[in-house]
Amino acid sequence: MNSDQQSLNNASLKRSGPLQGLRVIEFAGIGPGPFACMLLSDMGADVVRIDRPDARLGNSLDIVGRGRKTILLDLKCPKAVHQVLDLLSHANALVEGFRPGVMERLGLGPSAVFARNSALVYGRMTGWGQEGPLAKAAGHDINYIALSGALAAIGKKDELPTPPLNLVGDYGGGSLYLVMGMLAALLEARTSGQGQVVDAAICDGVLSLMTNNHAHTLRGLYQEQRSSNMLDGGAPYYCAYATADGLCVSLGPIEPKFFGLMCQKLELPEQLWDAQNDRARWPSLRRAIASAVARRTREEWCQFLEGTDVCFAPVLTLQESATHPHIQARRGFVNVEGVMQTAPAPRFSRTPSAIKSAAPSAASTVAQVLADWSK
Repeated sequence: MNSDQQSLNNASLKRSGPLQGLRVIEFAGIGPGPFACMLLSDMGADVVRIDRPDARLGNSLDIVGRGRKTILLDLKCPKAVHQVLDLLSHANALVEGFRPGVMERLGLGPSAVFARNSALVYGRMTGWGQEGPLAKAAGHDINYIALSGALAAIGKKDELPTPPLNLVGDYGGGSLYLVMGMLAALLEARTSGQGQVVDAAICDGVLSLMTNNHAHTLRGLYQEQRSSNMLDGGAPYYCAYATADGLCVSLGPIEPKFFGLMCQKLELPEQLWDAQNDRARWPSLRRAIASAVARRTREEWCQFLEGTDVCFAPVLTLQESATHPHIQARRGFVNVEGVMQTAPAPRFSRTPSAIKSAAPSAASTVAQVLADWSK
């Protein structure tokens, strides 16, 4: 990293995002809750995490835990619960990801919290939701996207479904919907003066993400079989292909004019130039594209197709992505205390987001947080 980039990164840590002044209490957990709080912190919120007394701090590689203060408390102790309620009296929002009923048993359920701070937004992050037959059952990302119809749609036709990392469930249907819901509730609270519970269930969020698939099914445009549709690898013009060096590139020219340009650039047989929407000729089209792509290396295709309207991109690993000129131009990675981290997103023109710090190396106290919040 050059000195200008390092200076930019150091300067960015001093800036504040559009959520400056927002105070959030996060109850430590795993998965979508912490990621949601990372996003809120990146956008300027002051996030204070409540963790167990035996929690280990000081892991600089805990990127999702960046930008927080951490207080270590035993929530089974009545004194600690009173301290948390004192904090919540001065907070704007709360995020918890326990099974339904746990916060209530601790004396920190919505009724108890709203009695101290009626304007607080109470964010609840679960897989199954606060109610329903599965509400109290254990589960993980793969289970939530399985029940919501997403997993069945991902993978090859003649193989078992492929889990899409935890991007669709935990982060897509979970974290992002929690953040969206909380920001909406916080906006409404500015007018009403009243907070509310945001019940963010991953299965609900994934169902919402599947809206377009559902609409296409109702219109008879979507086949509920893997690798049979335009966006699931079924269409030969919307998938990845192997290059001469054994790497991959992606093609996705959905629009007819872009498809035509791809046919020209790849020098496909002219009798296939009108085969984009002819499912009967998809096997022939796929073979022709595969044969064409295999004639050059990934780098050669990048030199030839990047920046064109073919809708092309190399298939990169995460480490390779960090070195790509476009990602570098967008400053997609930043250096925080010696550790390269993914940059905050989205970007704001007037109140840029920033990573405040690495994950905390030492715990704060309730008194310290309350003192900071009283300034």
